[in-house]
Amino acid sequence: MSASQGPISSNVVLVGKKPVMNYVLATLTLLNQGVPEIIVKARGRAISKAVDTVEIVRSRFLPDKVAIKDIKIGSQVVTTAEGRQTRVSTIEITISKKE
Repeated sequence: MSASQGPISSNVVLVGKKPVMNYVLATLTLLNQGVPEIIVKARGRAISKAVDTVEIVRSRFLPDKVAIKDIKIGSQVVTTAEGRQTRVSTIEITISKKE
């Protein structure tokens, strides 16, 4: 994410190149700290990892305790190292604890 989007809040998990279980652990840690809502964000090829992260947390670790609240999809214009501009798909999955 670019610097123009402001600071990243403490309830956001940014998914990138690390293994999926790293992001699952980060999400579970936030949930155990009492964060009511977590946003899992990803761009481009990492989108499938973000979906996997949420599904693993929801089905394997906390079944019937976590719900998907919202899913936002979109795209961003990114400038490559060569100076070209390309579009990159984005996703934001918001999950929350069930009451």
